Amino acid sequence: MSTLPQRLTEIRQRIAAAAQRSGRSPQSVALIAVAKTVPPETVNEAVSAGQALFGENRVQEAKLKMPQVSGRARWHFIGHLQSNKVRDAVELFEMIQSVDSPSLAQEISKRAQQAGKQMPILLEVNVASEATKFGFTPDAALAAVPEINKLPNIELHGLMCIPPPVKDTNDVRPYLRKLVALKKKIETTHGIPLQHLSMGMSHDYEVAIEEGATMVRVGTAIFGARN
Repeated sequence: MSTLPQRLTEIRQRIAAAAQRSGRSPQSVALIAVAKTVPPETVNEAVSAGQALFGENRVQEAKLKMPQVSGRARWHFIGHLQSNKVRDAVELFEMIQSVDSPSLAQEISKRAQQAGKQMPILLEVNVASEATKFGFTPDAALAAVPEINKLPNIELHGLMCIPPPVKDTNDVRPYLRKLVALKKKIETTHGIPLQHLSMGMSHDYEVAIEEGATMVRVGTAIFGARN
């Protein structure tokens, strides 16, 4: 059984190789360790092994966990965010990756203004139009970007997606390419540069990097299967 530091080392090596295959520097891809249900002591083990960025899906869990984790850890919110949790999310996280509606962006803007904070965000895009998933359709995201980009105290840094499950990891490529194409369309249509594409998880992060991901969200491959 490999140790957590060994798993992190192997994942970093695979990230570097995938980045090089796509003609990019390994430094152009950020590894976000998804800490959903992971206890603070295990997160601290990951911090000690050199992991800096962590993702959390639930605000309440983060509120309890973060005070018990090393201050070297940096946190992104990656789950579905309810409007009544926005104030806490703005306070706790350095980025909210899962903005799935204009009204949520407006609430984040309001709470960030009150906190005197600039809040980086990503728009979550439902690339397969799945009824069970949150997120903008690609067309809705394209239409919403100009207004969201004008909101005070938030900074639109890019897009994220959670593609549908596939048996063969290569079958995820069309969904990832849809997000890449949307990023380019937003940049050319609206003249708004987008820095990040957050796509790829434990089973497909190498493919996602080959397709252009700048952030991958990896949980199970680092921490093991969740209870």
